[in-house]
Amino acid sequence: MPARIALGREYFFITHRKFLKEVVGYTMQVPLEITFRGFPHSDAVETKVREKVAKLEQFCDHIISCKVAVSAEHHHQHQGNLYSVRIDLAVPQKHLVVSRDHHDKQAHEDLYVALRDAFEVAKRQLEEYVRMQRGDVKNHRSPPPAV
Repeated sequence: MPARIALGREYFFITHRKFLKEVVGYTMQVPLEITFRGFPHSDAVETKVREKVAKLEQFCDHIISCKVAVSAEHHHQHQGNLYSVRIDLAVPQKHLVVSRDHHDKQAHEDLYVALRDAFEVAKRQLEEYVRMQRGDVKNHRSPPPAV
């Protein structure tokens, strides 16, 4: 009987979550925050960020909040603007941060490439978090003691 109760709660949670996503449009406990620094707001970039965050929610539906900061640096005479992306994700019992600064080798002149790379790292971190939560982490066996 306890298995049915647990299954019932899980089913309720999943259906309640789907209801919130599909009918109400609710996805996170705190609305997504997108900040633009060093360049004007762009509807196209905002749309791309929202799409990327929606994909993150497919990997982990326990995201509490997400903040994305997109910055442009104008200090390079021989190059165009270098874009950096910072993603702050709050999930239960953990805070994940992805930061690709303009000083890193990961800085990009193409904003969409910078977004793609940053969200790919965020996806990998979320996948690892989900594995840890489920207990799917590999246990490495220690070698038998030498006799």
